[in-house]
Amino acid sequence: MQTLFLIRHGKPAAVWGEADDDPGLDDTGRAQAEAARDYLLSLPEDQRPTRVVSSPLRRCRETAAPTAEALGVEIEIDPGVGEIPTPAALSAEDRPGWLREAFQGRWSEIRGDLDYEQWRRRAADSLLVRGGTAVFSHYVAINAVMSLLEGEDRVLVFRPDHASISTLGTDGSTLSLVSRGREASTGVL
Repeated sequence: MQTLFLIRHGKPAAVWGEADDDPGLDDTGRAQAEAARDYLLSLPEDQRPTRVVSSPLRRCRETAAPTAEALGVEIEIDPGVGEIPTPAALSAEDRPGWLREAFQGRWSEIRGDLDYEQWRRRAADSLLVRGGTAVFSHYVAINAVMSLLEGEDRVLVFRPDHASISTLGTDGSTLSLVSRGREASTGVL
């Protein structure tokens, strides 16, 4: 069983519904990205990640950058660990309300253009081959994985804080939860 680290991006410079639909990190987020790097590099050498994977979105790439630079590796971009797809007919202003509604329910009940149950399974499946990897992802994608690992259909089972690091195990065909990362004390929306 190999270890992988599932890390939520640092605090972004903008939130949903603001002018920037792909914000980078603010000063706090950059400090959180450096703290994540420092934690991962503090692990014994044989337990440190050797690869870095990120969602395509800027806040994840910027959170991943300090770790990748310290390890001397390129960031691998994987849409499989990206943000939950918003229904095409939904405006950016309506996205927060749509997400709030989704958070109250079950994966099988999310309204949209695709099968969100299948989307969460693909997010988890993308991690199966990620042993030895630091994976930088999003609040909802992390919940997709955690809900499957816990056998839950509820969308919201975990409230990962910015730059929270959860540890998973993989043997290439199954995932297991080793430890949850730090939870947020405030809401995400």
